[in-house]
Amino acid sequence: MAGRQGDPLMTVTAHSRTRVPAPRPGGRTTRPGGKEAEAAAQALLTLLADLPAGSPDRARIRSRIVELYLPLAEYLARRFRNRGEPADDLNQVANLGLIKSVDGYDPSRGAAFTSYAIPMIVGELKRHFRDKGWDVRVPRRLQELRLEIGKVSGDLAQQLGRSPTVADLAARLDVSEEEIIEGLESGGAYRALSINMPAGGADSGAELADLLGGEDRSLAAVDDRESLRPLLARLPAREQKIIAMRFFGNLTQIQIAERLGISQMHVSRLLARSLTFLRGELSDPL
Repeated sequence: MAGRQGDPLMTVTAHSRTRVPAPRPGGRTTRPGGKEAEAAAQALLTLLADLPAGSPDRARIRSRIVELYLPLAEYLARRFRNRGEPADDLNQVANLGLIKSVDGYDPSRGAAFTSYAIPMIVGELKRHFRDKGWDVRVPRRLQELRLEIGKVSGDLAQQLGRSPTVADLAARLDVSEEEIIEGLESGGAYRALSINMPAGGADSGAELADLLGGEDRSLAAVDDRESLRPLLARLPAREQKIIAMRFFGNLTQIQIAERLGISQMHVSRLLARSLTFLRGELSDPL
């Protein structure tokens, strides 16, 4: 870089090789590292902001800053563990937020880098859960409502001395009870179970798919049966008997003809006439 002697990265970091430590829950940083490491990192951030866009040193200094603040990103990622997402994925998302923070930070504003980076990284983690953590996509308003329900449920339980009801939650959040129910039910969409999961114990050999019901043809035919009942009653008695023997007794036309003492051709004509009448009435009941 013009006007500088030696490597600017080595110059700034010569006095500290320590990574910037992760913050404690109260916002302070842990030791070792301390002020030396923070000062070195802040100096690198200032240097990065001063370098022209085409400087060959920008990429190395940027990488070094990201490396220094990796413990911060990892700490924030750990705050979101045990929510169903792999730790490696959370670390990657937090690291992405850290990189965006380094690229967007402006030292001239006077704020500490961590004050800018922490909300940026946490926001990236929250977006990950909101947009990519759900197995079944649900509207954003339901995702946010579910989070609000989780936040107020504990406070309400302490105030009321019991578990809050749907009505309690609706009153606190100023929404309808139907929306509360919808928000609670949306939690089941976050993680979907595979239908190939074992059911009834690992040694049973059964899967969840084996417990799923199939189509109930009898239930599906209820409307047709009820519609046909008064129409069948309008047929002559002999034709009602033919239909009963053919479709409920599973007799052939020849067997029906033998039982009624008529020809098979006659049975065929009567059956065809009856079915034509029934189809016509069902398709055009008026």
